[in-house]
Amino acid sequence: MTPAINLLKKRGIDHRVLSYAHDPHAASYGGEAVERLGLDAAEVFKTLLASTEKHELLVAIVPVSGVLDLKALADAAGCRRCEMAPVEAAQRATGYLVGGISPLAQKKRLRSFLDRSAQALAQVHVSAGRRGLEVALAPADLLQLTAGQYASIGKAR
Repeated sequence: MTPAINLLKKRGIDHRVLSYAHDPHAASYGGEAVERLGLDAAEVFKTLLASTEKHELLVAIVPVSGVLDLKALADAAGCRRCEMAPVEAAQRATGYLVGGISPLAQKKRLRSFLDRSAQALAQVHVSAGRRGLEVALAPADLLQLTAGQYASIGKAR
């Protein structure tokens, strides 16, 4: 079990865990999950970390079918600009390895933003805390567990 799955169980949140054999040579972690699990790319969300000009880390949860709009994230967070966080900083703050960073049960409580497209979905799939492990849950539950908020932070590729 991962900290993310343990949190879901502890809180009694309805969820479903899906797993697949991770290929270390896969071009995209999220794309691999979509392909291996036969999921809709609009329902699979990647967890990305960005850093503000004041070095605050932010969690951005966006569909794997698109990309993170850093300007939109900065607007949502009320800062001037954001850039992708260094891998080491992301791993240190979350306690997870890149490719398996879950928005749930991170080591540090970071401000979290879920792309607004999730509002129209009954469930979203996010990393369960390990490469090759996904969890499906309601977007409202994801927001509640992360103390997150909706924001229009994703854009099409």
